[in-house]
Amino acid sequence: MPKSTSAERPRRILVLDVGGTHVRASFSRRQAGWRIPSGPAMDPARMVRKLKKALGKTAYDAVSIGYPGVVVHGRILREPHNLGAGWVGYDFEKALGAPTRIVNDAAMQALGSFRGGRMLFLGLGTGLGSAMVVDGELEPMELGHLPWKKGKTYEDLVGERGRIRLGKRKWQKEIFEMVATLSAALEPDYVVLGGGNVRKLKVLPAGAVRGDNTYAITGGLRLWKDRRT
Repeated sequence: MPKSTSAERPRRILVLDVGGTHVRASFSRRQAGWRIPSGPAMDPARMVRKLKKALGKTAYDAVSIGYPGVVVHGRILREPHNLGAGWVGYDFEKALGAPTRIVNDAAMQALGSFRGGRMLFLGLGTGLGSAMVVDGELEPMELGHLPWKKGKTYEDLVGERGRIRLGKRKWQKEIFEMVATLSAALEPDYVVLGGGNVRKLKVLPAGAVRGDNTYAITGGLRLWKDRRT
């Protein structure tokens, strides 16, 4: 249950990382938290009901949500591909009873992975999540939908469908080429490769470091803090 809806900087932030198979809820990257099964029938109202049941009387001051879709200025613009409908326009603050900030899930993991300077985040999962963080300022991106080769996008080749179609060796080669191309264009100091499929890479491209999905929780906490600190 929420403690308050105060506009002051919250002390206890509940972070929700919404995925196609489960929703992870936690107050800390180091905390096991709660895992709530999701799937094609999961709409926001159902998620809130299951979350409240799981939390019981656990208190929180504010909520951060990483959403698997397009978010602009804290507003969900499109329904998700792997969940139920009803996310666009849903009033999370009313439903959860606390101030709520929403970003794309890749952007939230990017913010949690940031270690200074200019960072490019590329999330290898069902598709391709992307974001940049420059001196602490988060800039969500949709690089996965850019055309790349023979009428296919980056996401077509390095996402899960591409991995299955190409096989591991060719899929890894595409990732190495993608990192080199985007690094040349965007000039980051370093690249973080996150998402679930980064575990399938034994070797990383030059200038890249391995991310972890748990950093999404850190990113959710940072949404409520001064990003320059």
